[in-house]
Amino acid sequence: MAPTATVSNPTNGTVTKWNVIKTESATNSIDATSESSLQAISYGGILPGIPSHPTFAAHRLWALSHMTALFRHWSRNGYTLGMSGHISLRDPEFPHCFWMNPLAVHFGLLRVSDMLLISDSPDSDQDGGKILAGNRLKRPANKAGWAIHSAVHRARPDVNAACHAHTPYGKIWSAMGGRRLEMVDQDVCNLYGDALAVYGDYGGVVVGGAIQEGAAIASALGPRGKGMILVNHGLLSVGKTVDEAGFMFGLLEKSCRVQVELRQIGDGAKKMLIRDREAEFNFKVASDPETLFWEFQPDYDYEVAMSHDKFIDLEEKDLKLIKEGMTGGFF
Repeated sequence: MAPTATVSNPTNGTVTKWNVIKTESATNSIDATSESSLQAISYGGILPGIPSHPTFAAHRLWALSHMTALFRHWSRNGYTLGMSGHISLRDPEFPHCFWMNPLAVHFGLLRVSDMLLISDSPDSDQDGGKILAGNRLKRPANKAGWAIHSAVHRARPDVNAACHAHTPYGKIWSAMGGRRLEMVDQDVCNLYGDALAVYGDYGGVVVGGAIQEGAAIASALGPRGKGMILVNHGLLSVGKTVDEAGFMFGLLEKSCRVQVELRQIGDGAKKMLIRDREAEFNFKVASDPETLFWEFQPDYDYEVAMSHDKFIDLEEKDLKLIKEGMTGGFF
C-alpha cells in the first residue's frame, strides 16, 4: 500500500500569499496579501498542502516511495541511458545524508529498498560519501552523481531533492552554445529569471576532480535556481520535495523539446515571446513548492496504480534509523 500522511491546509502554513488582480491594461499583477498559489488556481475547493508526518520513519517511507515512483516515471518517458542519471533525496532526520539510486539498475526496476543512504561529505578512504544504509542489491553508488548532488545539497539547505539525467532534448539544447530557454509558452515561465541557470564549463565525465566540479555546478545553480542546463552534458533540477524536483525536470526536458522543434519550423513566422511582466506573473503564481509538489501527483498516482504498489516494498518499521551505524530492518 502507498504510505499515507497528514495533509495541511496551505492557508494555515508559512506559504507565500498571492492575490491575482486584473489591471486596466487587462494584464495580471500580483499583490502578496491574500491568496496562496493553490487557492488562486483552484475552483470549488482547494488542494491541501504538502503532507506532514508523525515520525521520521513515516516521512522517510513517504518520500522514498515518491522518489521511486519518479524513477518509474523516468523509465516510462525514456530517460534511461545505460548507467547515467540519478536522483537524490535529503533524509528528513539526518540532513547531512541523502538517498540515491544504486549504480547500474534500470529505473523501471527500482524499489524503495534499493536506495542508498550516503553522507554528503567525502569519506576519508574514498572520493565520495560513505554508504550508511539501504542498498538491498549491494551495488555501489555513482561517484559522479554523488559529487554533483552532495555539492548541491551542501550549498542549498532549502533543496531536499535533486535530479540529473542525460535526456535527448536536454542534450540537444545543451549543445547549442549555452543558450537559456526563451519564454515562448506559459509552462516554461516556471523557469523564468534566476530559476534557470546554465553551466557552461564542461570538463568531461565528473570523476577526476569530481568534488571541485560538483562545487562549480552547485555555484552556477545559485541561491534561487530550480533548473539548470549543463552544456554538452544534460539537465539538472532541484526542489523542496522530490515531487517538485521531478516535475521541474520533466518540464525542463519538454521545454527543451518545444524550443528545439520551434527552431526547426523555419518558415519565417514571427516568434512571439511572453513579456517579462506576464512571465514574472506566471512564475510567481505557479512555481511555489506546494503547487509544484501537486504537479507531480497525477504521475505518482499513475505509477502506483500501474505497479500495484509493488515498488513500495518496505514498511515504516523498516525505516527507523539509528545515527551510530544507521542500523535498521533492511540494512
